[in-house]
Amino acid sequence: MTGTGTPRAADPERGTLDKAAAENFPVAPFFLPRAWRTDLMAVYGFARLVDDIGDGDLAPGGADARLLGVSPEEAEDRLLLLDAFETDLRRVFDSTPRHPLLRRLQPTVHRRSLTPEPFLGLIAANRQDQLVGRYETYDDLLAYCELSANPVGRLVLCVTGTSTPERIRLADAICTALQIVEHLQDVAEDLGRDRIYLPAEDMKRFHVQEADLATKTAGASVRALVAYEAERARDLLNEGAPLVGSVHGRLKLLLAGFVAGGRAAIRAIAAAEYDVLPGPPKPGKIQLLREVGVTLRGEG
Repeated sequence: MTGTGTPRAADPERGTLDKAAAENFPVAPFFLPRAWRTDLMAVYGFARLVDDIGDGDLAPGGADARLLGVSPEEAEDRLLLLDAFETDLRRVFDSTPRHPLLRRLQPTVHRRSLTPEPFLGLIAANRQDQLVGRYETYDDLLAYCELSANPVGRLVLCVTGTSTPERIRLADAICTALQIVEHLQDVAEDLGRDRIYLPAEDMKRFHVQEADLATKTAGASVRALVAYEAERARDLLNEGAPLVGSVHGRLKLLLAGFVAGGRAAIRAIAAAEYDVLPGPPKPGKIQLLREVGVTLRGEG
């Protein structure tokens, strides 16, 4: 991630938005209409800030906490900060929020007739991260992704005025897949936060212990488990890919980029022989562009 440290302390809004350049997948690429880019960046600012609160990644100095009305003595209490953030979010819909990123979001909410539910889902996911560090079953993980990932796709559809029940279903599959891919890339980082997003039932099936995830390189059992979860993510991406063909113009290219980003990341994980423990395998730009082309042609 980027945009931490002193610049963030001086300008919480700018510091958060600067992180967009380091994301796995494009947030608001240059080819989109300016109005869409403005609104997607406003949504991104919300999503990035709530994740930073949940992960304890706010910049030193407590600027965000002060903006949310949280005292310096309580600024390390993530659940309290999330509660304060939710209170400020609700002001977006009925008054004037305190945090500049939420003030930036307010015109988007009104312009696009957005509802509180997807934003509340993202807050709920980060609340869950403070309370739940392990997931027993794949269904449990999918329920988490329903909060942590799927709201983003739904917001993209709302911002672009293309939301329908079928497109929401397809977008949910894509977003869940992208979340699973990110979890696979970040196994070591998540373990450092005492979180494991690999379902416990799958770990047992592949004879993987938690200690196996703390090594510098993955053994055969861990690699087999990662390959299994990567295949699940690939299947979800394939399930959601028809969303790309359901729209036209620049939105089609944006959505193809999301699907292609997931596919390219899975290929990078496979190229690393499913050893994700030394650090997140990342695809190169050529691989990503190749996957975009395949996705646009509907060949994936």
